Amino acid sequence: MKTKIEIVQGIPTENQFKPFSHHMLVIDINASNYPFADTLKNKLKRLGKKISDLAKTSVTTEIANGAMISWVVYNPDLSMFKIHTQIRKAFHAIATENPTELSISFLPDNISQTWVDACAYVCLANSQPLPNLKKGVKDVALKNLRLMGVKKCDLSKTVALVNGNTLTRSLTITPPNDLTPTIYRAKIKQLAKQHKWVYKDFTMTQLKKMGAGAFVAVGQGSEPQDAAIVHLRYTAKNAKKTIALVGKGICFDTGGHNLKPAKYMSGMHEDMNGSAVALGILQAATESKLPVNIDCWLAIAQNHIGPKAYKQNDVVKALNGLTIEIVHTDAEGRMVLADTLTMASRKKPQAIIDFATLTGCMHVAMGDRYSGVVSNKPDLACMAVGAGAESGERIAAFPYDEDYEEDLESTIADIKQCTLEGGPDHIHAARFLGRFVEFDTPWLHVDLSSSNRKGGLGAISSDVNGFGVNFGLTLLQGIIKK
Repeated sequence: MKTKIEIVQGIPTENQFKPFSHHMLVIDINASNYPFADTLKNKLKRLGKKISDLAKTSVTTEIANGAMISWVVYNPDLSMFKIHTQIRKAFHAIATENPTELSISFLPDNISQTWVDACAYVCLANSQPLPNLKKGVKDVALKNLRLMGVKKCDLSKTVALVNGNTLTRSLTITPPNDLTPTIYRAKIKQLAKQHKWVYKDFTMTQLKKMGAGAFVAVGQGSEPQDAAIVHLRYTAKNAKKTIALVGKGICFDTGGHNLKPAKYMSGMHEDMNGSAVALGILQAATESKLPVNIDCWLAIAQNHIGPKAYKQNDVVKALNGLTIEIVHTDAEGRMVLADTLTMASRKKPQAIIDFATLTGCMHVAMGDRYSGVVSNKPDLACMAVGAGAESGERIAAFPYDEDYEEDLESTIADIKQCTLEGGPDHIHAARFLGRFVEFDTPWLHVDLSSSNRKGGLGAISSDVNGFGVNFGLTLLQGIIKK
């Protein structure tokens, strides 16, 4: 992020509003004195609204010199999701003009730090350039952000979150011909060099020798066979705990032999979003100097159709020795994650968190406003729900009872990959994955049903919203404290 941030303690007067500038005023409705109060009252009168109505919807006005002001009412009782949503909608009118400078003023100056951080996060995150290959389109990023009426402010974590979220969205939006496994691995290697992460990849040849048959079954269908499991290591000074992040990185998902219809194949370049979220969290944790060691494991592959592609009724042996009966080739995500989770758990971290756009069933259950989690430890699932509320990225927990696994019993192998009968596939997938987590390691599975929502979600206005980075960093902080 290249935006310059300036902290100004005083509250601006009317004559300090520059012509043709962009402003956001965060006001307490009980405040008796703020710039251009008459302008706001006149606008509200024309709309047939009262100032108290601003608690639900923002209003944008222009003043005589052409400056734009978006008005937001401060409410300390709102949830973080509602705070983010309210600020995002207030900033939207400003963002459409691609401002290079923005002033956010807080009136009075005792507005909580939570709101200051939220305003900065929303405005910065929605001002970062994202991939756009249209002819003649130039990136217009916010160059200067001025926070006024703030006594003291440390935005280092906020900036780290913006950078992590932007990385996640940028990778996810990138077209599949520009993000093949080969290209993706090269990008990750460059990120590792930039952030001083230890980088190691396990190629298809190595994985075959290791016996990682679940991952290889998916990767063998592509040409070139450039699938790999990438391992990144972030080491914090004096850190005593290690957390593992695991991400599903399917760069394009055709469905394999069980080919997706065109309607459902469109957008499948975003099936690597889980790996992008893991990378975004890793970058945010690194930049905010989070006091924990992080092992990040990325299962990078494509699910293609071809002579070598795996097929229904194949039986493959995973890295941990379990045999798997293939039931549906479009359930490839749990296959690549199975061996990756085994590798992650063998490092014996304090906890594993995996991120994946894994099941359509979770999307049916939750829609695109929430993401769902399943965990082998109830307290970890509870922490995840709390972290979702705290971060403004909402999470709901689903059961992990062992009797769900009866549906995955196979007559020829240790376990079925999935079922063809439908049912709670999001829970079946979690029960399947749990068989590959060794040493009873505390493990949380995050099924990213809200990774793409038309019109944005919470803090983020783009359809691809980077959901999981803010949640993930917040959860990591909670695990460290516990």
